[in-house]
Amino acid sequence: MSSTKHPTILFIFLLPIILIIGNCNLTKSQNNSSPEIIVQPGEVRPLPGKLDAVPMFNSNSPEWLRTEGILLSTFPSSGKTVPQAHLNFPFSGRFDIFAHHQTINPKDLQTFYLGIILHNPGSQSVTVDVLQAATSLTQDAPYIVLPNYVENPDNTVYAGPGDRISLDILQNQRQTDFPARLIIPPRQYRMLLNHPMPVRNAARYLNGRSTLMRLQSNGKIYAASLATFAKTNPDGSDRAPTLEEWISLLNTASLAIPRDKTPTPPQQIGGQLIYGRVAGVAKGSVWKAVLRDSTNSNNLTIPQPGKAISYAINTLRGGRLGTNQIQTAPMLVRYPDTAYEAHGNYAVEYNISLPLYNPTNQPQTVTLTLATPLKEDKLSQGGLRFRKPSLDFPFFRGSVRSRYTSDQGELNTRYVHLWHRTGQVLEPLDTLVILPQTRRSVQLDFIYPPDSTPPQVLTIKTLTANSN
Repeated sequence: MSSTKHPTILFIFLLPIILIIGNCNLTKSQNNSSPEIIVQPGEVRPLPGKLDAVPMFNSNSPEWLRTEGILLSTFPSSGKTVPQAHLNFPFSGRFDIFAHHQTINPKDLQTFYLGIILHNPGSQSVTVDVLQAATSLTQDAPYIVLPNYVENPDNTVYAGPGDRISLDILQNQRQTDFPARLIIPPRQYRMLLNHPMPVRNAARYLNGRSTLMRLQSNGKIYAASLATFAKTNPDGSDRAPTLEEWISLLNTASLAIPRDKTPTPPQQIGGQLIYGRVAGVAKGSVWKAVLRDSTNSNNLTIPQPGKAISYAINTLRGGRLGTNQIQTAPMLVRYPDTAYEAHGNYAVEYNISLPLYNPTNQPQTVTLTLATPLKEDKLSQGGLRFRKPSLDFPFFRGSVRSRYTSDQGELNTRYVHLWHRTGQVLEPLDTLVILPQTRRSVQLDFIYPPDSTPPQVLTIKTLTANSN
């Protein structure tokens, strides 16, 4: 990745992670001409279903690493030099680990290592099955501009490390860097991740690492993510920290600094809204939704020709799109200066079922579009707002899987990479013809990419007979 090939890499990366949202008006033009605001009529519905209860170790603060230290520790505080750096939350059964950290121009261009360590505090061995696992450097998955839609069955298309690992996990991959199973003896430690973030050969001396794992433990364990510089061999070359060095850092270090912006308390009314970065354990790994007319129905009746209905995706404080729904995962434990909620639901999987039903006596053409409207809490103009030209912010960068059965009874599965700007008017993701008085079921799945910014909407529209 060269600085000449990707001169805007840092600019493109920073835009979707703006922490101070406040009351900024995204409809204002950034040039001398006024944009065309397009109001999409139609009902905006909350998303049915809810998050499951699987805990997610969520290490995303501080995002930018400057110093060595603890990023997130769920260990007990007893025996630790800095007790307040440990949250005392044991995992058992199913849990996820998500970590996303970056560095730019560290001291003397030293290489940071990101470590994730597990500990078995009990008197019996604990087995941890690594169900799926993926990690990627920013250097290997740079933040580049891509077309709005690219077919992506083999995960060769991505625009960021979080984008890349999300599809790996959706496709049930476990990269070769990770074992299928860890057996941790009583009162022992094991490393899940011990990987570098080198900057010497990276554009603008910037690099980072995104990691996502789904795990199953048959006993109680604690987990921590830590950052330290590469150690030095006698010949002056770099080496990875040893397990013993990671354990020493865990027991003696404080939280890595500088810290991110302190978030706005949920009870605050008015003023600037600062989400903050997440460091803690969030509740929820998968959101399953079945879109239908009512809880007593098995169908989602398609809109009348020319009409549309939308379902809000990943709504959050200040961005509910008129639904009064907040989908953000609650935090089970967190550091006091980090986010109160897992805003953005990074690494959460959305499984959305659409049992589309055509009640008419004519075939109907229906489109499905996943898009990013201009962010609003309430719909100020009675519908979702888009604009031409769109704001040049990439607010969704990730792959989705769409599945449905064709008229010939064949399962149609597509993996499509989406690269969408804020407020962009888009062509549909899928177009289907539904025969009279029949149902066509569609399944849309994606892991919310850490390189994206909510909220989005899924819009179902029935075309008129003269539509293109």
